[in-house]
Amino acid sequence: MCKQITFLLFFFILQLPSVAQNKIISGVIKDSHSDEVIPFASVYFKNTTIGKLSDIDGQFSFNLNNWPSDTLEITNVGYQPFQFIIDKTKNELVVNITLERATYLEPVKVRVKVNKGLLIWRKIVNNKEFNNRYRFDNFSYELYNKLEIDITNFNPDKVSNSKFLRPLRNQLKPVTDIMVDHIDSTEILPFLPVYLTEVLSDYYYQKKPLKRREVIKAGNTNGVRNESVLKLLGGMDQVVNVYNNFIPVFDKQFISPISDHGDNYYHYRVTDTQYVNLQRFYHLVFTPKRRGENTFEGDCWVHDTTFAIQKMNLRLGKEANVNFLENLSLIQEYKMINDNVWFLSKDKFVADVSILGKDKPGFIGRKTTTYKNVKVNDETVIQELEKNKMLEETLTLADAMDQDKSFWQKSRHEELTHTEKSIIQMIDTIMKLPSYNKLSSTIYLISTGYFNKGNLELGPWYYWFTYNGWEGYRARFDLGTNTKFSKKLWLHAYAAYGFTDKKMKGKAEAYYLFNKHPRTSLRLSYVNDLDFGQNYYGEVSADNVFALAIRKANVPIKFINVSEKRLDFYHETNSGFGSRFIVSHKEFTPLKNLPLKTSFPVTNGGIPLSSFDVTLQLRYAFLEKFLESNFNRISIGSPYPIVDLNISKGMAGVFKSSYNYTKLFGSISDYKNIPPYGHIDYSIYGGKTFGSLPYVLLDIHPGNELYYYNKFAFNMMNRYEFVSDEYAGVNFEHNIGNGIFRFIPKLRFRQFWNAKVLWGSLSQPNLDLNFVPGHLFQTLNGRSYIELGTGIDNILKVLRLDLVWRVAPSDLSTSTKRFGVFGSFRLSF
Repeated sequence: MCKQITFLLFFFILQLPSVAQNKIISGVIKDSHSDEVIPFASVYFKNTTIGKLSDIDGQFSFNLNNWPSDTLEITNVGYQPFQFIIDKTKNELVVNITLERATYLEPVKVRVKVNKGLLIWRKIVNNKEFNNRYRFDNFSYELYNKLEIDITNFNPDKVSNSKFLRPLRNQLKPVTDIMVDHIDSTEILPFLPVYLTEVLSDYYYQKKPLKRREVIKAGNTNGVRNESVLKLLGGMDQVVNVYNNFIPVFDKQFISPISDHGDNYYHYRVTDTQYVNLQRFYHLVFTPKRRGENTFEGDCWVHDTTFAIQKMNLRLGKEANVNFLENLSLIQEYKMINDNVWFLSKDKFVADVSILGKDKPGFIGRKTTTYKNVKVNDETVIQELEKNKMLEETLTLADAMDQDKSFWQKSRHEELTHTEKSIIQMIDTIMKLPSYNKLSSTIYLISTGYFNKGNLELGPWYYWFTYNGWEGYRARFDLGTNTKFSKKLWLHAYAAYGFTDKKMKGKAEAYYLFNKHPRTSLRLSYVNDLDFGQNYYGEVSADNVFALAIRKANVPIKFINVSEKRLDFYHETNSGFGSRFIVSHKEFTPLKNLPLKTSFPVTNGGIPLSSFDVTLQLRYAFLEKFLESNFNRISIGSPYPIVDLNISKGMAGVFKSSYNYTKLFGSISDYKNIPPYGHIDYSIYGGKTFGSLPYVLLDIHPGNELYYYNKFAFNMMNRYEFVSDEYAGVNFEHNIGNGIFRFIPKLRFRQFWNAKVLWGSLSQPNLDLNFVPGHLFQTLNGRSYIELGTGIDNILKVLRLDLVWRVAPSDLSTSTKRFGVFGSFRLSF
């Protein structure tokens, strides 16, 4: 027994020094921007030969008898070296290392018989058809999307003390106090989370005939709740595919590093070869050949047998021509689902947007998408797609927004991080603060012009006080209801008063939304006001306070009063087909620089310049997407051309209307990316009016009397200058992108050119009726009106300068100019 005890004591004594001297350090290495792990990074103790590579998950671990050095150095291609100072007084350390981006070094240009990087690229291209998931006849998967939006560089002290936000200090303080409680004090760049949402859906795809279906099973929104955002986060808009020749970045198309013509745009080199689960992968690094082009820099891991992409890391170079974007990371990961088939398993998109400039408050969006339960060429996919009523459908289940915490805990593809859980708690707390609602209302007033008070909405403020040559100073007051009043019924009215003509004007309207998806609505309205011209989204109309300083000189201002009663019923289908039925009664009263009512006497007992018509408008926009509020929505386009057809029938004798006529109109418009040569935007249209009518009921071609460029008008044409009853036209614009400015990429200018062509004529009866003494308009008589333009876009990121030439017709009056310079404000990436 004594011997046994002695032996045991001796054994423990021998172990004590080794336990005391055992030093352990472990951790994970991540990208500081994307928060993605960095596999196979070099981790070594400085000035020693002791080191290793991080594993496929970015993890590393050392178990040592003593600390070889006081500094652990981490390096990896495309990142700045990082040194971690070791506290030698500790025996065990767990660290999280984040590496900052650096520029991928250009490969040294040496003469070699075989460029291994170029060889690997060719192998990838040759196997793209096999490795691209869209080669399958059908597939399906469960899709999990997570989007977080934060305000970056958010310093509570600076924000509350800034001159611009000083009036909001009391509203900001409760918000910033909560933010300080939640933000990790170790954060280098403090941030304020404002939005976090999760979407879980089932996605189905069939190749021939092309069918897609998505069923959104659950949505968990922390922040502003909006169903249209949920749909945009779904699988229908997951268009990033590294095997395509071009990859979308906002509204730009960037050349993929594994494009069929990638060798014209990229340098390639192989920096490493690694084995994972007995499979070998090449580490391929790519850098742009030329500055200022729409290209990425980054790296990928390539399977050596199938030459499929296992992981792709893309980021924009510092000179990429994308506005307001400080950093961008795009990561795709693939997993093997059988012996030789790789399928997408994860997408990550991180964009750091700063509108005010670097180191100023901005936004960072982190979107993560994961794919599970993948099925390929499966009969159940076809069975599910047979439920479609049209080729593509996105459905949201009725209880999608009502799932509880237990559902999400078991349904998420990955658990929320500690930070994300804190964000949910923080957003929930902030949104309950009265001061948050006050702050939101103030920002909403500044940005949109509207102010909400209880059930009512006031504004927009930029119409409150203006000036024109007929009314003099004009005051206007708008009042409407909001969704607190009703989510079905919207009421709006305004009253305006001119201090020179001493006349009251106004409008009253009621809008009822029967159904939101697909949209069905009814609008009733009455207006009695001056006609200030076409008012399109993003353009400036003549009654805007900002229009006063940008009117063309020496152009007579035309004024006409319009009194209109209108009924408007709209209905659309899930297929993108919309129909609008309009009944309208109008009475026109020319006031200045236009032929007066007395010039158009009538003999049928009606009122001159009075009309009653019934209109049917048909529109087809397949797969058109919208950003929606409750009553309003903004189209963000369709991948296909949009077709419009209108027919109007005027009837004399109804409400003392005086004219019988028929009007026809049709148009086709489209927006197309043509990478790498930018994008084109075009519209082809035509129309015809049957009947002898005064000019106000004919087709008055849209002119522009402001120096603010109007995309939808002829900018070298004045209002009421040309009138037709038969016409056709083409509007075409080609935005080239960098163009010639690629040689000076720091300017980030963009080049474009456009053409607007119009053919028009006026029948003899309408010539005889309208060409009376005092008129200012004319007709083209079958000739062409042509405007050509070019200019510079993206000046200081927000301004556009248009140079426009009026090249036809050639017999211009001496008062008409052939050349004009126009400015406009265009906010785009």
